[in-house]
Amino acid sequence: MVTTAPSSAAGERVAFNKLLWVGPLAIIASIVANLIIQQIAAAVLRPDPAFLPLTPPPTIAFTFFGVLGAVLVYALVGRFARQPIALFRRIALVVLLISFIPDILMLITGFNPGTTPANVAALMLMHVVAWAISVRLLTTMARA
Repeated sequence: MVTTAPSSAAGERVAFNKLLWVGPLAIIASIVANLIIQQIAAAVLRPDPAFLPLTPPPTIAFTFFGVLGAVLVYALVGRFARQPIALFRRIALVVLLISFIPDILMLITGFNPGTTPANVAALMLMHVVAWAISVRLLTTMARA
């Protein structure tokens, strides 16, 4: 009897039934983690009250929509790509890097009152945390 090795894409399928609970889990875990970072950053950095990006409402909203976007992209990539896990990881990394652009521009332009390098670093850390949680949960727990 001859057996063939599984293709490299064998473990590369998205479990859409699991995505129904892993997606919300990724969103909630990312929001909780980012709120913890936001609270620590606010206590340590004492940002200018006019610096709204480092307050809970924007933290919750941007994290929610960012991770929801990741879940939707994961589902789409899972539906159409041959190797969805690897492709999603690459897309997520590129999107993470792109997500730093508004923060860097905020620092360069001083668009928001109270913008400091430390405040922007805290925001960027929240991007990384949401990225790490979403990519890890989606690609491990919502995998067929």
